Formats: sequence, C-alpha cells, structure tokens
Amino acid sequence: MSDLNWVIEDFEVQDFSLSSGKTLTSARLRYHRIGTLNAPKDNLILLPTYYGGAAEGNYPWVGGDSPLDPERYCIVIPSLLGAGESSSPSNTHDDQAGGNFPHVSLYDNVMLQKRLVDEVFGGASLAMVMGWSMGGMQALQWGCLFPDKVRSVLATCCTARCYPHNYVFLEGVKAALTCDQDYQDGQYQHPPERGLKAFARVYAGWAYSQSFFRQQLWKTLGFQSIGELLSFWEADHLAQDANDLLTVLHTWQQGDISNNPVFNGDYEAALAAITMPTRIMPSTTDLYFTEVDAESDAQRMPGASSIPLPSDWGHIAGGAGREHASHERIMAAAHKLLGEAQ
Repeated sequence: MSDLNWVIEDFEVQDFSLSSGKTLTSARLRYHRIGTLNAPKDNLILLPTYYGGAAEGNYPWVGGDSPLDPERYCIVIPSLLGAGESSSPSNTHDDQAGGNFPHVSLYDNVMLQKRLVDEVFGGASLAMVMGWSMGGMQALQWGCLFPDKVRSVLATCCTARCYPHNYVFLEGVKAALTCDQDYQDGQYQHPPERGLKAFARVYAGWAYSQSFFRQQLWKTLGFQSIGELLSFWEADHLAQDANDLLTVLHTWQQGDISNNPVFNGDYEAALAAITMPTRIMPSTTDLYFTEVDAESDAQRMPGASSIPLPSDWGHIAGGAGREHASHERIMAAAHKLLGEAQ
C-alpha cells in the first residue's frame, strides 16, 4: 500500500497501568497513519480523536490544499480509549467487557499514545498535536506533559479541563441514556435504544448554537426540517454502543490536564508548562467549551494565543471540514504554527 494512503494499524500493550490504579489488560490503541517518518524523526503530527467520533472524522484536515501534507509529514490519528476503535467496552472480552470496562483519563490516553510514539515511531519529535473538542484536550495534555517533544499545539473548541457548566451538560445527556430501563447499569443484553435516541436529541440541542437553528442553517446540511436533523442524530447514536459513549463521557467529565502524577492537580502549573507555540480556537457560540473559559486558559499558557472562530455553528465549528469558514481559519492557523515549529 502506498504511503499516501491511510493505513490502519493496532498498537498493543499486554497490561497497561491506568492512573486509577487499575490495569487495562490486552490494551489496544488503534491508529490511522498516512505519510512517512523522515530520517531525523521530526515530521510526525498527531490528530487525537473527539467524543463520539471515529478516526476518519479527522481525515478532512489532511491532504489537498491543507498544510498537513502527507508528502511532507507522517500523520497519525490515535483513537480514544473507550470510543469503539481502540480498547473499549464494546470490543473487550472477559471481565473488562461492557459495563465492567475500567475508567480511563486524558492522561491514560496520552501516555498510551506516548508509548506508540516511542516504540513504533522511534521516539519521534512531534511537529504538531492538533485536535477538536476532546481531541484538543488531548493535544493540550501532550503539550504540558512533553514540552520537549511537542513543537506546536492547535486545539479547537476545547478547554484544558471540563469546567462546571460543561460537567452539568454532560450529566444531562448521561441521565437521558441511563434512564432507559433497558440500560441495566451497563449490563444490557440488547442496546438501550430509547436511551440512545434521547441522548442524541438532548445532545443535538447543545452541539449547535441558538443562531444555527434561528437561521435554519441545518438546511445547508441537506435537511429539510429540524425533525430530519434530529432523526440523523438518532441514527448516528443508535450505531454506537451505550457503554462506549458513557466511558468516554466519564473521561471528558474528569478531564483536567493537571489530574495526573506529574502535576498532582496543580492546574496553573500544567497550563504554565505549555510553552511551545500554541493556538486555542474557541467557537464564539460554543455552549459548553465556552470562549470565555478557553481564552482564560490560553492567557495562562506562555506559548498560547487565542483565535476565536466567529461562527453560528456552535461547538461543531471546530470539527474537521464541518463548517467551511471555520475550517479555513483552522487550516490557516495550522499553516502558521507548522512554520513556527520548524
């Protein structure tokens, strides 16, 4: 297969120690790769995944007119633990299957990704770590833990921790799913479909902004009504596993780049460790990763500047190829950062 095609591979660790003190047995990190690592091993780019998203969701950031050029960079998309591609409740067997899957943290995800970089890519230097939403949280976690390895960070529609209102929003969608009697505390015998549909409908109201609906921007996505949009969200979530959704939701709710043995909860110290060129790009209408919280974080990162995305698309604005104007701004920021990271 050509190096300019996506290759999907698995990195396996027999017993992976988690920050909770538990061990994830037969841990598997699935990653998508395109391009070739150069001899100096300094052209690696990581694009961690976002909540509810498969690795392919980051493909629109790569190739074409993008500065993320696989002719020049080796680009790797590592999939979140728990999200259905890497080790997750839905694909793990024996005593860690389903509702018995252990909690994982941002730190756990990044430490497993670090092992991938060290063992598969020879300890390569990272030209950039870039992500949207939970992908951006992982990028910031990389930046504070490994400032000697990461030369630039781009984080869209995220903050360095889950702030209180964000936490409460997630409690709402979690309750919508787990209230389905078929959920059975994660030990369900068949998918809790009513809960998954409720989860999707509640989430849809948060993912976009009020202006998105007021201006009927859902029509630009090909939907003829709000009902059609909600039906699409339902179908998307019916295709996902409830325990997977809740496992990654827990990772998100507990997300804090200082919640690890390196910083021991010292949030200011974790932010201060992000000294490499960094861009924080919040959507001006994001309802849960708010512009105010993101800019406050950026002000406390020595290498960071905040570049808001003026958009009516809410949180969705930061995703790869989701909204054209925001996508172009994100690509421009990536181009500039990669220039600074030389």
